[in-house]
Amino acid sequence: MHAETHTLMQILPHAQPETAVSMFKKILVPIDGSKTSDKALDYALRLAHDSKGQVRLVHCIDELSFLGSHEYSGELMQIARENGNRILQSGTTTAKAMGVAADHVLIDRVAQRLGDSVADAAGDWGADLIVIGTHGRRGIGRVLLGSGSEQIMRLSPVPVLMIRGFD
Repeated sequence: MHAETHTLMQILPHAQPETAVSMFKKILVPIDGSKTSDKALDYALRLAHDSKGQVRLVHCIDELSFLGSHEYSGELMQIARENGNRILQSGTTTAKAMGVAADHVLIDRVAQRLGDSVADAAGDWGADLIVIGTHGRRGIGRVLLGSGSEQIMRLSPVPVLMIRGFD
């Protein structure tokens, strides 16, 4: 993870310092192991650290995306779960090294979109904020690949902070 140094007020420049620090105590962070989600995790951890809050990391497995593959198998799903758990454990270790209280949840629901899974997780946990990385795709790339971040933003019961990735 390549950390940039920003204060909370640089991230939320229009907020009053005392309000910004106390506003977000429970921050949900969907992660997938990409550089973009690592960047979002870094922002979320700094927010949580400054507000003396906590983070919950979530990784979603979309079993439907595997069903369309001729290579779908229980073994493939097990590999996806193991990889998800490694990503979550790494993020949790990073959070604890920064002195931020953290836990994680692997979300593995058949036939549930990413946005629904994350929105449900935020509501169930009582999150104050979701911090997510976005690739910022436009045009045909966005049409073909969709935008998980946009889906989360539309369905979220709480504010969403989108962190632009590196690409």
